[in-house]
Amino acid sequence: MDWHTILRFSRGPLFQASLLIFIAGMVYRFVRVIALGWKKDRVPARGSKAGGVVKSYLKSLLIWPFIPWVKQTFNRNPVIYLAGGLFHLGLFAVLVLGTPHMLVFKSLIGFGWPTLPLPIVDWLAAGAIVAMIALFINRLFHPVMKLISGPAEWLNLLLVFLPMVSGYIMTHHLFFKYEMAYSLHMLAVDLLLIWIPLSRISHFVFYFFSKTIHGTEYGKRAVNP
Repeated sequence: MDWHTILRFSRGPLFQASLLIFIAGMVYRFVRVIALGWKKDRVPARGSKAGGVVKSYLKSLLIWPFIPWVKQTFNRNPVIYLAGGLFHLGLFAVLVLGTPHMLVFKSLIGFGWPTLPLPIVDWLAAGAIVAMIALFINRLFHPVMKLISGPAEWLNLLLVFLPMVSGYIMTHHLFFKYEMAYSLHMLAVDLLLIWIPLSRISHFVFYFFSKTIHGTEYGKRAVNP
């Protein structure tokens, strides 16, 4: 079996199967969360719930975790805030604002959107890779992070890192032939799609739930979220 065959399989049948597993798993988790329901509010509201939700979302959009004076960043663990913010920013840019991935989404859902120039996406991708390495080292040596890190946490880092670094290698034609690099990238992506519904990486789906719930609770009590 040559790399052309592996590439056809990894971006064809295997990708389709991985995508179906991802969608089915995320729908299942989504339904489970919805089924938990929302407890009846028996306490009179002192403020606006809707206003609390709006403030919660605005703060998450306008306050970046790598601004030093926000939330006493450097008094706790600056690596988590700086590297974590840079990683999420780079991942979003590559996955959503990179032209190749936008075209993949377009082929799946039927429409596309404007993307960033390749050099910008490239630099953000490199920054995300460096940030992930920093997060790995921090988790390896920080006493608290090391204590709470188990096999699942290490596997999460690895399975997110592999698509990022293999995609960068493929884009820049580094180390391997293009079809080999492309195959390795697709295999890493397929594995990640299968793993996400089984792991804490799926938290990105529930981000909006948490922001809405927290905003509602803070708004009801008339305090800043």
